[in-house]
Amino acid sequence: MLQVKPTILVTGGAGYIGSHTVLALQREGYGVIVLDNLVSGHRELVEDVLQVELVVGDICDRPTLDKLFASYNIAAVLHFAAYIAVGESVSDPAKYYRNNVSGTLTLLEAMVAANVKKLVFPSTCAIYGMPKQVPMVEDHPKDPLNPYASSKWMMEQMLADFDRACDLQYIVFRFFNAAGANPEGLLGEDHYPETHLIPLVLFTALGKRETISIWGTDYPTPDGTCLRDYIHVSDLAEAHILGLEYVLDGGKSEIFNLGNGKGFSVREVIETAKQVTQRDIKILECARRLGDAPILVGSSDKARKILGWSAQYPDLSKIITDAWQWHQRRHR
Repeated sequence: MLQVKPTILVTGGAGYIGSHTVLALQREGYGVIVLDNLVSGHRELVEDVLQVELVVGDICDRPTLDKLFASYNIAAVLHFAAYIAVGESVSDPAKYYRNNVSGTLTLLEAMVAANVKKLVFPSTCAIYGMPKQVPMVEDHPKDPLNPYASSKWMMEQMLADFDRACDLQYIVFRFFNAAGANPEGLLGEDHYPETHLIPLVLFTALGKRETISIWGTDYPTPDGTCLRDYIHVSDLAEAHILGLEYVLDGGKSEIFNLGNGKGFSVREVIETAKQVTQRDIKILECARRLGDAPILVGSSDKARKILGWSAQYPDLSKIITDAWQWHQRRHR
């Protein structure tokens, strides 16, 4: 007999990583309800591409959450609803603490009230701050350098407190640089304004930007530019499925890094994009930006050992190829 899998609430499921995870949940046979305020999410991806139920609402709205938990037999929550722009968090910290921290508190209270005590939460490697060791591991010192990172660190600590007080089991994923797109072209990255390197490079290839800036060419790296750990968004989605199954099976709360385990430099990204797109990409070399670390690379050994997760798309060319196919269709 075919076993019917439970229904999962995905907050922020109309966003980049959230929508890819919704697709992965569907393909594993889970029921899915998406809650998204559509400030940065995309209605058409949920309703037309994924064709799952979308509830337009906010995690800060307790009555909406209570109604959701009362209306559906929700087994667990995947919590992607957060603002993520570092620069904006510096200029408008209240927005980040109100949504990311206060909104998460409201969600956790509603979950406990409804006796839904399983949660998977995407955090960020930004909570580590400047690396003290490379690759970075889960017990690396925490030194968030901006309100976005601080809000994610606070959210992690809240989860630990709710576990102790209310027996709420959770998985936290601290991932590095999410990139790429669904290999079939169904979903991809579409932020406004865009701040991530790979889409900005591809916008330059598409002629939507004149140049791509390299911020610093004198770092102690092989080619003088910063190294970052890029991980395919579909690999992130698969990790969230494994984390969900882990907590549904009664696993204790855990924290995992997710990354490729190796770094690619800014110049490598641009040169690979040139090869993939077969287009010229003009570069503007600039001075270093304050706060940029020379190398940010994470160790995913713990996720491999406990969850059996590993990156299926570790190749930079594959990551950029999938992103390029998406952006060509999305931005004709």
